Amino acid sequence: MNLYEHTIIARQDASPTEIKQLTEKYSKIVEKNEGEIVKTENWGLLNLSYLIKKNKKGSYIHFKIKGKGNVIDELEKNEAIDKKLLRYMTVRVKKFDLEANYFTKKEQDEKKESYKN
Repeated sequence: MNLYEHTIIARQDASPTEIKQLTEKYSKIVEKNEGEIVKTENWGLLNLSYLIKKNKKGSYIHFKIKGKGNVIDELEKNEAIDKKLLRYMTVRVKKFDLEANYFTKKEQDEKKESYKN
């Protein structure tokens, strides 16, 4: 079994229910192809480095997936035709970092600094 980190960026005008539907849709595709979702993280609405299809922001959803290569092939085939998505990316990793929550930590640090000032 291979380990993958997979991130999708949905359009900025996607509602929270649409984000949830996208998460469920792609989770089902993974499970249908004998893969396993280890963890799902909703990173929220973040600024993009440059305009993508006239969008300045995007809603990021991050999956940690355990499975074979055909799982990723099937995911990316479906994502390529999905009009609600701006981009997607898959990275194969040797092991998952399940401890760190990169985007929540940053917000907590900013809150701590604002209390000091």
